[in-house]
Parts: sequence; structure tokens; C-alpha cells
Amino acid sequence: MRLALGVAYRGQAYAGWQSQPGGNTVQDHLESALSQFAAVSIRTLCAGRTDAGVHGLNQVVHLDAPVDREQFSWVRGTNRYLPPDIAVQWCRAVGDDFHARNSARGRRYAYVLLESPVRPAIEQGAAGWVFRPLQAESMREAAQVLIGEHDFSSFRSAECQAASPVKELRSIDITRRGAYWRFDFDGSAFLHHMVRNIMGCLIAVGSGQRPADWMSDVLAARSRDAAAPTFAAAGLYFVGPYYDATLDLPAHTPAIDWLPHA
Repeated sequence: MRLALGVAYRGQAYAGWQSQPGGNTVQDHLESALSQFAAVSIRTLCAGRTDAGVHGLNQVVHLDAPVDREQFSWVRGTNRYLPPDIAVQWCRAVGDDFHARNSARGRRYAYVLLESPVRPAIEQGAAGWVFRPLQAESMREAAQVLIGEHDFSSFRSAECQAASPVKELRSIDITRRGAYWRFDFDGSAFLHHMVRNIMGCLIAVGSGQRPADWMSDVLAARSRDAAAPTFAAAGLYFVGPYYDATLDLPAHTPAIDWLPHA
């Protein structure tokens, strides 16, 4: 039986999602816990890899279950063996043709940013930080340039393994509550470091270092050298993928409610 799982995690302590020889990744811990629960080796495939320090609110993975267990048992039993900052949120049986990555209709990310002359303390690792005042309208104007299907090479890391730099960015919403900004990104898929590189450019515009129309030049250049430096991972959250409604997979977890809303 093929199963889909929703997983939430705080990425601060881990070397990203994807399994590595050192073993300290979210995938390594999840597969170890699954294997201990099932008493047999289990491997998973995820909807979207995240970098070191990036958090997941509803990461979706699929696996081919080698043993028959109730769905709630996969959640509670696996969580027993996971560290406290990683937890399976839900489990659903899916068809053999389901693929966590390839079946996704799109993906959502959110970036939480503190604007303050003083660096974060309590929210350290959970929010990015900027000490310069930001202007919302200039950032929104710059963000609109990126909406649609484009070659996002200017926002792609050198290590990106995607077959094509052409992606569809469906929306960027920018809101604020008090000292906190929230940037929400919805797209077909994202390149390696794409959101963090866009954040670097939006902050350059919002802080007055660049004009809003500079974003058009960056996009047209199709060169990483044209864009701002990659912004910090700390405030980035993989909200999760979304699928055809007929699959009836949860698009929401309590972790999504926890994430600050501007």
C-alpha cells in the first residue's frame, strides 16, 4: 500500500531535508523513525527539498508500506521515534500512481521577517531580520514583475538541479503586523534558493537601495550575478504542496496556524 504523510519540522538543527552521509537531515530522522516503527527499512520521496535552517509546515512524502498498519498508527508510532522538532501530522492511503513531488499542482512558501533596529532573540531561527525600514508599496510593485511564467535563472543557485529554470510564480502577497512582515509565495515549483534570492531583491527594493523597476532588469538578465545576495534561511517556511482535490489530502496542519500572520 502506498501512503502519503504530512510532516512538520523546525529546520534549525538539521542539514536540510535530503539524506546525507552525516545523517543529520530531516529525511534521515524520518526514515529512521519509520523503519523503527515498521521494523523494516523504509525510504521516502518528498514534495520539495528544503535547505539547512528552513522549516516545514506540511511537507508531504510518500512511501510504499511494507507492513499493514492503521493510518493513525503510522502517525503515533513514527512520532514516538522522532526528535521533538519533527512530527508526522497525518497519514492517508493513496493510489500507486501518486507521487509526492510529481503529482503536486503547486507549492507554497512563506517568509517571516522582523523589521527592527535590534536583532531577534526569542524568534531567533524562526524569522529573518532587517534593521532598515521597509516600504510595502515599492516591494509589492517589484514583486508583480515576477508573477507569471518566466525564466528565473537570476534567482537560481549554482547547485540547482532542476531541468529547467522556467517556472510559474502565481502570486506573492506581502503583509505586515507590527514589526513583522510576511511574504507568501505560490508557484508551480521553485528553484534551489529561488525564494531566498527573491527575498534578497525585495528587501533591497523595500529598503530603498534599489528602485522597484530594478526587478525587471534582474529578471531579464537571467544571471545570478544580477540579483541581490541570498537572504537568510531562518524565516523561510515550506507551507507545503497542494494536489488535485480528488486526492483529498490535508492541505492544512496546526503548524500552519502557528505561523505568524501579518
